[in-house]
Formats: sequence, C-alpha cells, structure tokens
Amino acid sequence: MAAEKLGLKECVSIALGGMIGGGIFAVLGVVAQIVHAATWFAFVLAGVVALCAGYSYNKLNDITENPGGSVSLIQGCTGRTKLAGMAGWTLLFGYIGSMAMYAYAFSSFAMGFNFIPNTILGLPIHPVIAVLVILGFLGINLMGAQATGSAENILVGIKVCILIAFGIGGLWLGFSQHKITFGLAQATTFKPIMAAAISFVAFQGWQLLFYDQESIENPIETIRKAVYIAIFIAVGIYIIVALTTLGLTPLHVIQEDPERALAVAAKPIIPYGFTIISLAALFSTGSAINATLFSSGYFAKRMLSNHLLPDQFGSAETEGVPSQTLIILSVITAVFASYGSLDAITSFASLAFIIIFGTVSFLAYQQRKKTDIRGIIPAIGMIGTSGFFVLMFWHLYNAESETFYSVLFITVVVIAVELLYFERDVLKQEIARI
Repeated sequence: MAAEKLGLKECVSIALGGMIGGGIFAVLGVVAQIVHAATWFAFVLAGVVALCAGYSYNKLNDITENPGGSVSLIQGCTGRTKLAGMAGWTLLFGYIGSMAMYAYAFSSFAMGFNFIPNTILGLPIHPVIAVLVILGFLGINLMGAQATGSAENILVGIKVCILIAFGIGGLWLGFSQHKITFGLAQATTFKPIMAAAISFVAFQGWQLLFYDQESIENPIETIRKAVYIAIFIAVGIYIIVALTTLGLTPLHVIQEDPERALAVAAKPIIPYGFTIISLAALFSTGSAINATLFSSGYFAKRMLSNHLLPDQFGSAETEGVPSQTLIILSVITAVFASYGSLDAITSFASLAFIIIFGTVSFLAYQQRKKTDIRGIIPAIGMIGTSGFFVLMFWHLYNAESETFYSVLFITVVVIAVELLYFERDVLKQEIARI
C-alpha cells in the first residue's frame, strides 16, 4: 500500500466518519424515548465527556514514547503488556462489531428504496447488500491511505452538508410554526444523564485517528486539532438534528421506527426530503465503515508489531496496513453483518469503548503532576464514563434483558479467548506437566 500522508481535512473526515455513522439514526429514537424534547441536552452531556476523554488521549499521546492509541497508552503508563493486549483485543472486537452494525444499517436503509427487491432467486437480499458494501470499502482501503482519505472526504462532506441543511431548514420551519421546544423541564431531571450514557456510542469514532499516526502528516499536532474540531462539529450536528426531529416528527413515529425518523421529519422541509435523508444515511454508514476499517487496520498492525496478535493476522513490516489484515477484518465483519440482529454485539462494543475511554482518562489524571495536564478535565472524563457504564448496564438489564444476558455471554467468551492467547505459554507448561 502507498505511503501518502493524510492532512487535517482528511483526519477530521475520518473522525467525523467514525462518529456520525448509522448510530445517530438509531440512537436518536432510543434517547428520545427517555428524555423527549431534551434529547439535544443528552448529546451535549455525552459530548462533554467525549471532549474530556479526547483531551486525555491527546495529552498522553504527547508524552508517550511510542504513541499509537489506547493499547500503547495503557502499556506505556502501566507497563503491563498483557493488560494492554487484552484491552486491544476487546477494542478490536468492538470495532468489528461496529462495522457489522454499520453494514447492517446500510443494508436496511438501502432496502428502504422501493426499487430494491427483498429477495432474489428466493434468497434474502439484505445480508447480500451488507456483505457487498463491506467488500467495496475493503477494495478502497486496499488502494492505500490517500484513496481512503479522499473517499472519506467525499462521503463525510455530502452527509454533513445534508444534515446541516436539514437541521437549519428544520429549525427555521419549526420556530416559525412554534414547534421547536428545548424540553427544559426534562433537562433538569436525572433522565438526560441516563440518555447521555446510551448516546455515548455516537461519540466513539474520534479515537480512530490515534491508530493512523504513521499515515498522518505531523501526527501529534494534526490529531490534536482534528479530535477537538470533529467532536465540536458532531455535537453541533446532533443538537440541530435532535431539535428538528423532535419538533417536526411525532414522538410515536420516532419510537416505532427510529431509523426513519429523520427522513419523516425532512418531508416538509425540502423537496424529496425522505429520499435525501435516506441517502444521507447511506453516506453516513458508508463513511463509518470506511473510517473504522482503515483505522482498525492500523490498530491491528500496531498490535502485530508488539506481538499482541497472531502472526497469521499479517506482517507488521509491511508499509501501510497489511492487505492480509484488512481482508481478515473484512471477512469477520461480513460474517457478523450477514448474521442479522447485532444488538448484543453493538452493546458490548459500546460498553468496551466506555471502559477504555474511562481508563485513558484515569491514566491521564494519574499523570497530571508529571506534565501540564489539568486534572479536572480527565477527572470529568473518568467520572462521566464510570457513570455511563453503570447506567447503560442498568438500562440493558431493565429494558433489554435478552441483550443484557447476551452481552454477559459475549464478555465471558471474549475474556476466555484473550486469556487462552495471552496465557498460552503457561497453559502449555501445565499441559506438558500433566
């Protein structure tokens, strides 16, 4: 793969592509069920915690001898390679689950167009579309960093323009018809905090940049700027989309069909609004697949260089991301995406991201006396993610019990596989002794 360098524009696109994916189209409905008109405030709270976590990542990235994202930061600050490796495996599984969710959502939005049949020759077309979109972005990633960055610029640019136009037009129409409300009564209750915990998954894409540093020009400075710019843009978009959608769409529509709520709200705002927002959903999920595959490929390569993944995953000596690594990640993602419902996998991924963000915030707080880290900021990130973890578990237990137990099962399986790999030498010795 070629070694072209990515600039600030491409980095912001990758971070936004990872954040504004299919999640906002589904998460919006779940959050609205909890906090109604104050949905925008839940996104603000989640964005504040994400900013604090981003600050922690940036500060530790500045002082780490071998910068490279979550695994490198944990390993550098704790000196515990196995702990860092297990965190890396958990994150990699989370990224694969996220990409599968995006591909499944892409297929769902595509199926919304009447010209696409439900079956071909008796076979369901839904999983076929999901697999094909993954393979399509695999092809783009195999072409190199510059091709991936250019594709991300186009996809993110289109979807951001559509969502901003929808939001501004919706706010104008909503205010003129006195339909926009801020839900201040709900905003002063505990409900927005619960809703923020669930919406936090919509802010997990920015950390992808820390894995791409060998492909980024002036990586420390570029990533620092890109993280903050992307989070602020995402928060702004989520606010106007939430206000517009809650103002122009009946709550029961959002609750019954959350993925189409934005499209329904767009009908009175712009000509062919339903179709245009549906296209924005395709661009959103597509850009999320592209960004996550690109960055998780670099993430896996760094783990290979630290001997935290099997050699069969690829060669760390390859320039750019090893093709073998991208192919393996894509194949596993395609298997999950073709399976169907991904509630448990995506919930596990969300919890994993919350844990890792909280861990990095905690490590930054520990390092506050050794560098110019302002302790209050990582402290907010640490406390916020801890609260989000508990609240999300509580929500799953009470509202989605089947998903809750599935998440517990996945957690046990993932930890067991990680222990089998990282304790394999000890196990071999015990087996030989027996």
